[in-house]
Amino acid sequence: MKLTGLSFIVVQQRRELAEVFGFETRNKYEIYDQDKNLIGFCAEQHKNFWGFLFRQFLGHWRRFEVHFFDSSRKEVMISKHPFRFFFQEFHVHDSNNRLIGYAKQRWGFFTKKFDVYNANADLVFRMRSGFFSFWTFPLLDPQGFERALIQKKWSGFLKEMFLDADNFVVTYKDPRLTQSERELILAMSVFTDLQYFERKAD
Repeated sequence: MKLTGLSFIVVQQRRELAEVFGFETRNKYEIYDQDKNLIGFCAEQHKNFWGFLFRQFLGHWRRFEVHFFDSSRKEVMISKHPFRFFFQEFHVHDSNNRLIGYAKQRWGFFTKKFDVYNANADLVFRMRSGFFSFWTFPLLDPQGFERALIQKKWSGFLKEMFLDADNFVVTYKDPRLTQSERELILAMSVFTDLQYFERKAD
């Protein structure tokens, strides 16, 4: 899935009718480029009965994997989230299981904070939501320059009320971002949805 050269992409969650009845289903997304071309997919794995139970009762704390595919359905990336009650993190690997990078949650009282690292453990981005901007997630480099932006977009009253479906716009503000950095930012948009906008376990 080639992301270099793109100014933005749209990550659109596929609606799940079962969620009307209160069941948290396996999360699936479609990825579109700035010209509205479908360039990829991603989907949460663990399709079995245990995966279903973990989604219902453990919510975003559960262990899960999200696999990313290009438009020809070739696997290109895997995002892995370990079981955590506090200070969530996830790791992003390519299709050969080589580490691309990872993110770690930091303490934030009213804001959402993650630090994003590359495969060499170098800090490349700090993601911070604003105090009153709960649906906007700028990614700043260590020098404080905004290099990308993740925004959750309103997808309609009925959809928000009855279907757990979210749309995200990922804006690549710095054209110098590498393919690996863009992949990390894409993975962050999906992880942001699972972490903050998925229904929580009771």
